[in-house]
Amino acid sequence: MPGFELFGDEERKEVNDVLETGVLFRYGFEGARNGHFKALEFEKKLADITGAAFSHLCSSGTAALSTALAACGIGAGDEVIVPPFTFVATFEAVIHAGAIPVFADIDETLCLNPDRLENFITPRTKAVVPVHMCGSMARIDEIKAFCDQKGLILLEDACQSLGATYQGRHLGTFGMAGCFSFDAVKTVTCGEGGGIITNTREVYDRCDQYADHGHDHLGGPDRGADDHPIIGTNFRISELNAAVGLAQLNKLDKIVETQRKHKAAIKDAMADIGDVTFRYLPDPFGDSATFLSFFLPTENRAREIAKSLAENGVPCPYWYDNNWHYFKKWHHLKELKRSAPLAFELAKDLPDYKNLVLEDTENIMKRTISMQIMLSWTQEDIDQRIKAIFKAFKI
Repeated sequence: MPGFELFGDEERKEVNDVLETGVLFRYGFEGARNGHFKALEFEKKLADITGAAFSHLCSSGTAALSTALAACGIGAGDEVIVPPFTFVATFEAVIHAGAIPVFADIDETLCLNPDRLENFITPRTKAVVPVHMCGSMARIDEIKAFCDQKGLILLEDACQSLGATYQGRHLGTFGMAGCFSFDAVKTVTCGEGGGIITNTREVYDRCDQYADHGHDHLGGPDRGADDHPIIGTNFRISELNAAVGLAQLNKLDKIVETQRKHKAAIKDAMADIGDVTFRYLPDPFGDSATFLSFFLPTENRAREIAKSLAENGVPCPYWYDNNWHYFKKWHHLKELKRSAPLAFELAKDLPDYKNLVLEDTENIMKRTISMQIMLSWTQEDIDQRIKAIFKAFKI
């Protein structure tokens, strides 16, 4: 991770196909395309890889989340349970749907804890959005069982976990829909892009319509002949972005294989470091291995090691202080800083984001460090990194 480490002739070829036709728009212009439909090819490939019945490509992971929420019928006044350790896009998409994000505890998977979900259910709860953080899976089978029991919609945010599986089944295929990000630093990149997978035709049709101003895409060559079954927005991806992503998607097996190899080498080397324990993986064989996440016994020790790793040339995210990924630092949400009033503020009894404390999550996040696994590392790079890690731990 990320895919941009593997840019090459394949990406240039796919992009040049588009430039030679001059057709950058993903719909129509059949006569000028010379048979090139890069977004459509990407969608078919993504569905094939994940085993999903349908796939739709969007302009970003955030757009994918917003589109999937709309397609699954989640909107104004609905409460949506989300984790407090995620990228800000997860709660942003919920808010912009007019729904209310409700933050629930994580466990040592670094994802939602299914044993705690009951504590956050209210009569307004409509959906649960587990986020498969840092390349690996939540306890998704248990979360799905909980949602099925309670009659809740399960929508998976797998934006960081393309290629990861649980018990042989791709993440994103357990819920009503699953979302991926293909931005500049993801496992596979379009530059900017996102995708949705689903096994439900109705959800797919709604995604296809919503992301393109409500077009049903049934008008044939005449785009103006399309009907508009729903009100939508513009979350379309361009053919240029899709072309880059298509070349990248064809490298996914190689990317995941390389990540797993590099991660295993470092994890094996760290296994005997006395005060390190590793993130719990419900299915270690399904890990896409974008990060190696581990715990120290205390916050002070975690801060000490994070500082020492950086000083020894191995900087690693200490998520507890991260502005983008952990609730504690989301001051803009806690203080509702926005350019204009938001629809979700019309709801009664909004959660008290400013004073929210999730003790289980705090205890985990204070002790968590993650090391990004890079594709471009040579064996020499890995050996040097291991030496630097041992030096940071003073071994």
